[in-house]
Amino acid sequence: MFDLIRKHIKIMQILLFILIVPSFVLFGIDGYSRMKDQGIEVAVVDGQSIRQPDWDAAHKNEIERIRAQAPNIDAKLLDSPEAKYATLERLVRDRVVEAAARKLNLTASDQRVARDLQDNPSIAALRKPDGSLDMDAYRKLLAGQGMNPESFEARVRADISTRQVLAGIGTSGLTTPAVADVSLNAFLERREVQVARFNTADFASKVSPSDAQLEQYYKDNPAQFQAPEQASIEYVMLDVESIRKNITPNPDEVKTYYEQNAARLGGQEERRASHILIAAQKTAPAADREAAKAKAQALLAEVQKSPDSFADMAKKNSQDPGSAPNGGDLDFFPRGAMTKPFEDAAYALKKGEISQVVESDFGYHIIRLTDVKTPKQKTFEELRPEIEADLKKQQAQKKFAESAEAFTNGVYEQSDSLKAVADKLKLEIKTAANVARKPGADVKGALANPKFLNAIFSPDAIEKKRNTEAVEIGTNQLISGRIVQYTPARTMPFAEVKDRVRESVMAAQGAELARKEGAGKLDAWKAAPASATLPEAQVISRDQGPKFPSPVIDAALRADSSKLPVFVGVDLGAQGYAVVKVNKVLERENKAATAVQDRQQYTQWWSNAETMAYYNSLKDRFKAEIKVAKPVPRKDEPVAQQ
Repeated sequence: MFDLIRKHIKIMQILLFILIVPSFVLFGIDGYSRMKDQGIEVAVVDGQSIRQPDWDAAHKNEIERIRAQAPNIDAKLLDSPEAKYATLERLVRDRVVEAAARKLNLTASDQRVARDLQDNPSIAALRKPDGSLDMDAYRKLLAGQGMNPESFEARVRADISTRQVLAGIGTSGLTTPAVADVSLNAFLERREVQVARFNTADFASKVSPSDAQLEQYYKDNPAQFQAPEQASIEYVMLDVESIRKNITPNPDEVKTYYEQNAARLGGQEERRASHILIAAQKTAPAADREAAKAKAQALLAEVQKSPDSFADMAKKNSQDPGSAPNGGDLDFFPRGAMTKPFEDAAYALKKGEISQVVESDFGYHIIRLTDVKTPKQKTFEELRPEIEADLKKQQAQKKFAESAEAFTNGVYEQSDSLKAVADKLKLEIKTAANVARKPGADVKGALANPKFLNAIFSPDAIEKKRNTEAVEIGTNQLISGRIVQYTPARTMPFAEVKDRVRESVMAAQGAELARKEGAGKLDAWKAAPASATLPEAQVISRDQGPKFPSPVIDAALRADSSKLPVFVGVDLGAQGYAVVKVNKVLERENKAATAVQDRQQYTQWWSNAETMAYYNSLKDRFKAEIKVAKPVPRKDEPVAQQ
């Protein structure tokens, strides 16, 4: 057969050309790449897929948003499976609302978009003294977010449209005081109780299980004594820091950088000024602002006649409570620290000069420049370490962008080893033993990253010991690993876990004894209430701190209050048992004082419930489905609140 192919090779080439080329013409070369890169479908809304890259991008944006608001937040919380799943739920919600806006033909007028833009504080700060928008600053602001004015305004228009979908429901919640009070009284009701606890720990020491019982418990509960799957791995990580270590800036580049940036690197000029403020908020009536301006003009005339009286005039007349007692002194400030009209005026003055009346969103200012602090120009040698560090950082960022593709392709193309990509990019191959799918609390860094661990313990990596794909575990951080040795999950030998088995059996038998003792006391005290030996009474309610386990609180508040006192028993599972005596029902605290606020809160809860019900109906209408299993939080792992 191969002889036939060799003899007719030109014919075969023509045949292959006929078969292959049309598919590229019809589908497109990059179509193959897109098909490969689309990723798995993680959700679907109105027939439109949400794929893994969409989810990853949305979560990356969410992490950046949260870090901007809370820079010190633990990164591990943000990249947990629970936090990432919450992002997917929000992504689905946004797609559902967008679909509803389209189907309901909800749009936003140009006037509505303009009003929304005017109310945006970031854009308001870009207005010139005459009220017009600084378009250059506006474009720079948007460019920093990867947008231009047209795309940003289109997004604002879309946001307004989607907000209309749920806004009508959320703002129309209505409950009568009578209905609200019935629900609030039931929810916030207080009860006086006495609680007797029968704790497992108090009974566990009274049991002495036999070896036969231990072995039987071990056989009946093998899942409790599993050694988790583990792997010894090797991995390489590409990040800006590892690249930076291998960069040595060219001396000529360092010198040129100094010459071009010496003024900036030497420090910022700072100015010290005093001011007299006649307050008039931007939203104040025009007449009030005119009156404030006239007063400022009169004060300006006085201080121009006697500049040395500026501090006294500020103490007597300035309506800035922070600076007036100090004669209007604002101390030194750099550019960007003050509102723009104030800053522009202050930086236009010479030392000792007094400005004209300056209008800002806070009112009308008279400014006197009292000092200028110009930083000393540093020499090249003084700035050299800082410049080299700055250049290394810049070059490392650029090199990372260039190396990321080589890293991603390298770990895939030579999937049985990390050596080739490590040698090519000068990366260190690191090793780790006893790596678990669910890391312990003391594990940090890449070996605690859920995305990387999911890749390491994927079927392909386990069975074929191939390199994982390049996994992004942080900003400018890519990692790939491979399993060197894998140990599957197994039930540990009885001899190895005998002490743990004993603890479990003693706890189970102790809990059973606690239940029996508690149930016996419950029956006896019901029959003869006077014989009950109980701790002193306490008041419990749902809105107070957890004095007792939630099952105790629920049982006490659900007990039939028509015949008090009443005894109820509560099985606390592994914790034991409790007997609760409900003595009397107490009204809500501060009922009259907080009635209006409580009813408003109840109305908000009701509106939220109606909004959620409407959203759920939209999910059904547009057949929204998440195709990824919801993660179960580990007991030892906190969940990020977003």
